[in-house]
Amino acid sequence: MPTGKKLIPIFTTHGDVGAFLLYPYLYDLQGEWIGWVSSDRMVYSVLGYHVGMLTKDPRIISPQARSEMLPRRTPPPHPESIRPPARIPLAPIMADIPSNMMDVLVDAPEQLLPYGFGDLIDDMD
Repeated sequence: MPTGKKLIPIFTTHGDVGAFLLYPYLYDLQGEWIGWVSSDRMVYSVLGYHVGMLTKDPRIISPQARSEMLPRRTPPPHPESIRPPARIPLAPIMADIPSNMMDVLVDAPEQLLPYGFGDLIDDMD
């Protein structure tokens, strides 16, 4: 893990850790790369698709119904896997999310699949 950068747990609405952020990269609980966060807090999958936004809690939320999709972005260079910490702080007290929004890590975790998994999805088309 690169020095000088802080590993930030990303929580679900249930208060569980659902991912880790080592800016700009997002990792799953096994330490595999699942996406990245832009400077304006937008969250993208490893394939460059817009997934949602990172809140200050921190959580990843997205509208339940999208009227338009943001353009696909070129992902940053593939990072190495990380070793998640054995101990994780408790979730902060989080505000309810609006009824028109969803918690991506709870309601649509398939939007943030590990790098390489998308290769199998493309073959299914």
